[in-house]
Amino acid sequence: MKDVSGEFEYKGKKYKIVFNLNVMEAIQAEYGTVDKWGKLSDGIESGEIDAKAVKFGYTAMINEGIDIDNEENGTETKHVTLRQVGRMITDLGLEKMTETLNNTVIESTQSGEKNELSTTKKK
Repeated sequence: MKDVSGEFEYKGKKYKIVFNLNVMEAIQAEYGTVDKWGKLSDGIESGEIDAKAVKFGYTAMINEGIDIDNEENGTETKHVTLRQVGRMITDLGLEKMTETLNNTVIESTQSGEKNELSTTKKK
């Protein structure tokens, strides 16, 4: 796994979303496995996207991006809440935001697989 970040803009402010081990841990603590969370957030099995799962994932990913920026830049930006993220997703469109979230997660996990493969080939 590799830290992969995406970005979106809401009301003139850019938000970084990051999927890494910290976010994975938060998701596992809430949903048991990333796979269970993923099935809820993409809605493929049930035919309906689970709003709480999407909001939870986005909140964890945005807040991780805020933490990274705060550490790197010496800033003290406050975390976003689930309710704030719900409004962001509503305004920007659930389908678009779910796609951005899923793409970030997929890129993160694929990047890790590519790194493992390239390491294996070098041995």
